[in-house]
Amino acid sequence: MYSRGGVRGSASESVHLRDRRLRKRCVLENYKSEEGSVGYTCKSSEVVVERLAGYIETDECVNACGVDRKFVGISSDAFLTPEFISSLCSPACYHNCPNIVDLYFDLAAGEGVFLPALCEKHKTSPHRAMLELLSSSGGAAASAAVDEAIVGSPAPAPAPSAF
Repeated sequence: MYSRGGVRGSASESVHLRDRRLRKRCVLENYKSEEGSVGYTCKSSEVVVERLAGYIETDECVNACGVDRKFVGISSDAFLTPEFISSLCSPACYHNCPNIVDLYFDLAAGEGVFLPALCEKHKTSPHRAMLELLSSSGGAAASAAVDEAIVGSPAPAPAPSAF
C-alpha cells in the first residue's frame, strides 16, 4: 500500500498514476498464476505519446477501430488485413479515436509506413495499398509513377539455363 496526498492505494495503482504523468501506454500481457489460471496485467510500454484524449477507450472506439480489449500485445501484422485497415481508416475511428489512431500511427511509422498515406491509398485502391505494403517490406512510400511503371511492366523472361 502507498499513501499520496491523502489517497491510499496499492503499489500497482502507484505505477498507474506515474504512467499517466509520463504519458506512457499500457500493453496488456498475460501470465499464468501458481494455480494454473491465466491472468492479465498492464505493463508500461516504452511508447511515449504527446497527447492522450483519455485513459480508457470507449466501446464506440473499440468497435469502430476493429480492436479488442482482450488483445494481448500489438503487432504490425494487423496492417496486413484489409478489414483492420478499413476499420482503422474509417471516419468513425480515424477522426474520433485519437488514442488508438496514435498508437497505430507510431506502430506504422516503426515499419516505415505513413498511416495517413496508407489510409488515403486504402480509400481509393485497397488492393494496391496492400500490394505496396507487402512489396516494400512494410514501407508504403513508393511514388505513384514508379508504382504504375512496376505494375504495368511485363515480367522478365527467365535466363537461359547452362545445363
